Amino acid sequence: TPMSILDKMARGEVTHYVVTVIEGWSMRQMRAVVDAEPALKHDTAGLSDADLMRKIGAPEANPEGLFFPDAYLFARGSSDVELYRHAYQAMQKRLNDAWAKRSLDLPYKTPYEALTMASIIEKETAVSEERSRVAAVFINRLRRGMRLQSDPTVVYALTGGKEPLGRPLTRQDLKTPSPFNTYLQDGLPPAPICNPGQASVIAALNPADTDDLYFVADGNGGHAFARTLEQHNRNVARWRKLRDQAVPEPTAR
Repeated sequence: TPMSILDKMARGEVTHYVVTVIEGWSMRQMRAVVDAEPALKHDTAGLSDADLMRKIGAPEANPEGLFFPDAYLFARGSSDVELYRHAYQAMQKRLNDAWAKRSLDLPYKTPYEALTMASIIEKETAVSEERSRVAAVFINRLRRGMRLQSDPTVVYALTGGKEPLGRPLTRQDLKTPSPFNTYLQDGLPPAPICNPGQASVIAALNPADTDDLYFVADGNGGHAFARTLEQHNRNVARWRKLRDQAVPEPTAR
């Protein structure tokens, strides 16, 4: 009845829908999922990334990495602008909170650089206890003027985050000219390569206390870390032996 409808509205009893943004998704992947949600009003459909950012009132033109992975509830007919704005503000809050609690003497000038590092960590490992150690490897390399040599940055250089590469990287891939190719470019890439989760953001700003400079797959879903090239070469040889038995080859760093 009309009165029961008014009662439900007054009490805020609204059916909610959900869009889930996964850690490690690129902006292209996020937009594809949001655009395919039938319960949303698609006010950003067809907009460029820069126009989308202006639509939500964000100062950045490149949206990559700036949306926090989470499950977002909304009522039917809500604008996708509000969903993007909510996810953007959530990332800003978590990044700023983590920046305020960061370790001393990190090689970042801005929270955005830390976010870029977090995106690389997110793509490098899914093992939660490894994240701070992976962060330490890359931070130690930055401090020594070594190139990061991160495979996921090369994948992003090849695909632009539009889709998975779908095959192992080749040596020719590592020679692909791109500001995102950290085998060829010094320092951090110019922007994030995905939307990192909170754990990766925290790891980027609170790395493990270690002198590690290298890591390679250990054949069990994780990585073997090393401080010296000699140790690393032994780890690579061990991994290659496992690979030859069963495991496809990723590129060693």
